[in-house]
Amino acid sequence: MTDDLFEITKAASFDAAHHLPVGPEAHRYRRMHGHSFRVEATVRGKADTKDAWVADLGELEKALGAIAAGLDHSVLNEQPGLETPTLERLCLYFAGRLKGDFPGLCRIVVARPSVGESCALALG
Repeated sequence: MTDDLFEITKAASFDAAHHLPVGPEAHRYRRMHGHSFRVEATVRGKADTKDAWVADLGELEKALGAIAAGLDHSVLNEQPGLETPTLERLCLYFAGRLKGDFPGLCRIVVARPSVGESCALALG
């Protein structure tokens, strides 16, 4: 195709509970609470000559959705690697599970839209 670089993005949502075992004892984050989360995964690369795409969006959707479904209606603190489930750790969690199948993975964004918060992880 061309030498142009493209970025493709898919999103998924999940609802989960968590508490943050950090900060002052009386802090509200220490209490169990829940959020609706939105995660986006972006893959960067050149469109290949065979399929004319960077990656199969259907496969990215399937992989991202499966990870989100595994967290849906769970307590995040109970997931290995998410004992302290900050937005930063959630970004790393998704990146670690997607990178092997999507070597062009360049960005993960995890957001809590209802409270206007998000975190982005830029991958090299």
